[in-house]
Amino acid sequence: MKAPAPVRRRQVMKIARRVVLGLAIVLVLLIVAAFFMPRHATVSRSVEIAAPASVVFPMVGDLRRFNEWSPWFARDPAAVYTFTGPTDGVDQTMNWTSKDPDVGAGSMTVERIEPEKVVVMAIAFAGEGDAQATITLESTGALTRVVWRFDSDLGFNPIARYFGLMMDGRVGPDYERGLARLKTVAEAATPSGEAGPSSRPADASGPSQ
Repeated sequence: MKAPAPVRRRQVMKIARRVVLGLAIVLVLLIVAAFFMPRHATVSRSVEIAAPASVVFPMVGDLRRFNEWSPWFARDPAAVYTFTGPTDGVDQTMNWTSKDPDVGAGSMTVERIEPEKVVVMAIAFAGEGDAQATITLESTGALTRVVWRFDSDLGFNPIARYFGLMMDGRVGPDYERGLARLKTVAEAATPSGEAGPSSRPADASGPSQ
C-alpha cells in the first residue's frame, strides 16, 4: 500500500534537505581545510652542466635566448613572443601569447640579476595570477650547477591552495625538460677543453633543498 502523495512529498523534501545540508557541511569543511594548507607553492629542480658559468649564464640571463632551451617553446611553434626593455640586465621583458592552454599568455620580467650567479624574474600569467622564477648558478671550475625555482603566493584563495598541492607535479616535469635542454645547448656551446669531466642530468627526484 503506497503512502499518500503529501506524505511522499514530505519524505522527498526531508531527504533533499539532508542532502543539501550534508553538501553544505562538506563545502565548509573543504574551505576551512584550505586555510590550513601552505600559502606558498614552490617547485625546484637542478642540473649539473659540464660548462663554465660564463657559457651558461648568457643563456639564462638574456630573455631573448630563453627559447633556446625553454620547455614550452617546442610545444607551440605558433606562439607569439615579443620583447621590450633593455637587451640585458634588469627590466628586460618577454611577453608571450599562445592558443595552447598549456602555454597560455603572460609576461616575464627580470627583477634582479647578478652576472654568472643569479637571475630573478617576475612572471605574470594572464588571468592566473603572478609568480616568481629564480635561476641560480653554482660554479665549480668547469662545472656549473643550475637550480631553477618557481615560487607562487596563493593568497587566501581556497581553490588556488588546492591547486598549489599539485604544483610540483604540473611544473616540475617542464622544469626538468628545460634544464635537460639547457644542459645540451650549453655543453654543445662549450669550447673543447673548457668542459668539466662529468655532469649529472636534471634532477627529477623532487624539489631541491
